Amino acid sequence: MEIGQKLKNARAAAGLTQEAAAEKIGVSRQTVSNWENNRSYPDILSVLSMSELYDVSLDELLKGDPGMTAHLEDSTNLVKSRKRLAKTVWFACYLLVWALCILFFWLGGRSDAMGYSLSVLYLVLPAATIAFSVFMGQAECGPNERWLLLLLCGFLYMCVPYATFSLSNMAHTSVFRLPELWTMLPGLLCAAAGMGAGAGVKALRNRKAVLPSQNEEGQ
Repeated sequence: MEIGQKLKNARAAAGLTQEAAAEKIGVSRQTVSNWENNRSYPDILSVLSMSELYDVSLDELLKGDPGMTAHLEDSTNLVKSRKRLAKTVWFACYLLVWALCILFFWLGGRSDAMGYSLSVLYLVLPAATIAFSVFMGQAECGPNERWLLLLLCGFLYMCVPYATFSLSNMAHTSVFRLPELWTMLPGLLCAAAGMGAGAGVKALRNRKAVLPSQNEEGQ
């Protein structure tokens, strides 16, 4: 049996009209009708909502309909691709800001060392690091990826003063020096703060999403 007929039977068994089901799921009545008549497939969130609303297991709804299974698999892959693309875009933007910070120094910023330090090292770079890490804090990242992000932000932050002030000084004195590891600290702190804020925003959104369903159950 195709999922459309299963949804129709489950809705009828739950004693709901299409209008009532649509209102609880958050879609139009026409959308519910299209699902039940196999004109279109519901997304995974709608399937989960109907599973709870009709008190039918996901296995009962999805089993035996390869078209629906393929649709959900394609949808999941599309979501994953979009998330990977978003991460790539954010990282590329962060790298662009980082590169411009160094380029600005060599294009004239070194003539005003104090102004460059205040505007770049204490404003632009920290703001870019926090913005990037806030996004990553909301994204689905594993523990290893988060630690790598912290180290990466610290490393890139350390490279800015090294590739500007330190490199300029070495060019004048002809004395080579390695970068000082403590200069990673501002980048690490900014990244940690941003990721913490991003994780907090994500938790708040999840909480808001759960509260309405809990309220409905209480009613």
